[in-house]
Amino acid sequence: MSLTADVIEILDHPVDQAPTADEFVRAAMHWHFGPETGSPYWLEKAKTLEFDPRKDVRGVADLTLFPNLVNELRDVPVEHLIPRGYGEGAKPYGVYESGGTTGAPKRVVCMADWMDRWVGFWTEQMRVRGCPANANILAVMPTGPHIYGTVMQHWAQRNHGVLFTVDMDPRWVKKCIAQGRADEAGRYAEHLIGQAEFILRTQDVGVLVATPPLLERISRDDELVALVNEKVRFIQWGGAHMDADTRHLFRTEVFPGVTLQGSYGSTMILCGTVERTGLGEDDCVFDTFAPFVSFAVVDPVTGAPVPYGERGQVVMNHVSKGMLLPNNLERDMATRVAAPEGHPGDSVSAIGPVETFEDETVIEGVY
Repeated sequence: MSLTADVIEILDHPVDQAPTADEFVRAAMHWHFGPETGSPYWLEKAKTLEFDPRKDVRGVADLTLFPNLVNELRDVPVEHLIPRGYGEGAKPYGVYESGGTTGAPKRVVCMADWMDRWVGFWTEQMRVRGCPANANILAVMPTGPHIYGTVMQHWAQRNHGVLFTVDMDPRWVKKCIAQGRADEAGRYAEHLIGQAEFILRTQDVGVLVATPPLLERISRDDELVALVNEKVRFIQWGGAHMDADTRHLFRTEVFPGVTLQGSYGSTMILCGTVERTGLGEDDCVFDTFAPFVSFAVVDPVTGAPVPYGERGQVVMNHVSKGMLLPNNLERDMATRVAAPEGHPGDSVSAIGPVETFEDETVIEGVY
């Protein structure tokens, strides 16, 4: 495959004309490693690789050839991450950072075409899952350098509702916990809940977006629980893990009349995946945003895929026109589930954090 208009057409495909995942990956290799279209970072990195991405990466399975380089994103100049194919002087739509769970944050660029594609996907998935149109949204989620806040703003606009926000600094909570100041972290969480309560009492809110730790704090306040059940019709949770027992309790006792919908993602894939529909109420499986994102669930020691139904560590790949982030070993353990037809790699369920990652204790805090 040569870098022609055909490659661009594959990378920019309309939603209803998705190529196969392998075809998409091959096109992306020619884009990201083409001298005129690749980013300075990847063109320089290609000189150190023991393979030729344009010849040897024939599909999703071959992404394992890449070393895990995401730690380099802690200090790479963002200009070096922008593919030259966007044109001279191109700027990212936004620069976003990881939560800093295992050290200094990693930094990625998000081009405008990717933001538009992801928000379109997200909006449609929420519609299919029963999110009410024209409803106002209250997002108690990180903003600032975190991509989630930006996506919430665009989602609210496409959903024809107003977005209310409560600012959140998850790094401060994690720092408090790491330094043994759990009481201070708790006070900060209560501060967040207090702001959310004021909005809920004074505004028409139909959708609540919050992390599981904050939903647990809401559940301790009977008046606030009653307020949520009175107003909110759809709860979107994400940003931290939720175990099956907690999820069951939320669905059946705490918020029994509210649709509870989960998401699972990472800054390193520039998006969140969504909960599979059509399962039993207590089942929760996350499928990827194909063909751009793929998961693998592997043995953390050998790196080999674990059998379906077994637990392993999650490896994530992001492949799009704007960014290439392959073979990233995440800080999560999950059960391996067969992906839907046409989706590369694995789906995941029963997600939980590893205890340590890269010699750092994993702290979730509120996000």
